[in-house]
Amino acid sequence: MFTSFILNLFLYFPEDKSEYIPAAINMAIFLVITVLTFRFILRLSKRQEEKTKDLEEKAREELRKQREE
Repeated sequence: MFTSFILNLFLYFPEDKSEYIPAAINMAIFLVITVLTFRFILRLSKRQEEKTKDLEEKAREELRKQREE
């Protein structure tokens, strides 16, 4: 009985299903924002990876030149 009371505090299923519309709109907006943010982070990460590879190559070339001298 206590468990059902606690669940009833958090679960709410409205009779009027039009109350779901604002929640669905919010969910869609946040989903789009999440996907865009994820793609932005991936793009940024790839750019940083390319810069890191370039720096590593430059460092390796400098080490080779120092060893040859």
